[in-house]
Amino acid sequence: MSTLERLADRLESIAPVRRNELLSRHTTFGIGGPADIWVTADSPETLAAIVRETTASVENIFVLGSGSNILVADEGIRGVVVDNRARQEVALEPAGVFRVGSGASFAGYARKMCRQGWAGLAWAVGIPGTLGGAVVYNAGAYGGCLADVLRGVRLLDNESGEDRWVDAGDLGLVYRGSVFTRGALAGQTILEAELALAPGDAAALMEEAGGYDSRRLAAQPRGRNAGSMFKNPPERPAWKLVDAVGMRGARRNDAGVSEKHSNFFVNYGNAKAEDVAWLVAEAERRVFDAYGIRLEREVAFVGAWA
Repeated sequence: MSTLERLADRLESIAPVRRNELLSRHTTFGIGGPADIWVTADSPETLAAIVRETTASVENIFVLGSGSNILVADEGIRGVVVDNRARQEVALEPAGVFRVGSGASFAGYARKMCRQGWAGLAWAVGIPGTLGGAVVYNAGAYGGCLADVLRGVRLLDNESGEDRWVDAGDLGLVYRGSVFTRGALAGQTILEAELALAPGDAAALMEEAGGYDSRRLAAQPRGRNAGSMFKNPPERPAWKLVDAVGMRGARRNDAGVSEKHSNFFVNYGNAKAEDVAWLVAEAERRVFDAYGIRLEREVAFVGAWA
């Protein structure tokens, strides 16, 4: 019996396990090969137990939220993929402070808080992904960002198995980035986050959220995609650069650049990760050749890329 097989047997005593689970079923792109081991965490404590058990045996562990903002390789992800469904919510003192599991839907939680009359997250009602992912990328839209309301996060050190709370001010939160994206906290798993929201008028907040919904629907394509492919460089919005070099509507097999918004890359059928990657690299090359600007990817390429 291999190390992975023995690990799978042990993980089954902690949480539900599947073998060779296709990740295309779990990503908003609808793209991605299999995970060797797929295990579901339904609470922060279960997530921590899975990570501790896994890192004692193998190095390869990937915590997957809602499957947005990533492109998984056609060969999948080796090792263990954790399906993070840690969505518990606890109201703390003083009023307006909330502790939320990292697997909670960020958009769903934002909408719920608006409905309950808590202000600070209306801008987030259309952002896909989990709260944990929102922390990593300091998710933002329409002039707001998570850094505005984040108090701190509970982190698990994968190697030592110890967990601790870290203040938001120590996370280096910037536009679409943090200490996590810069590799400064590699080997750390986000278990929970604490948010501080302000009292507001529920009806007004829901009206504001509805306005953001309308703007997003008007500007962004539907269908299978991973959100904005590139961060906006200081010089010009990424979509304008991609548009200017003739990539709007470009296709490679079933992968394409959206006709509606050229910073969105879309799976029109049975697109392969390698097709999307080719289009992304081509857009990067053309923009650099034309303008000397290096586009920075917002979507993470993960898994067994050749």
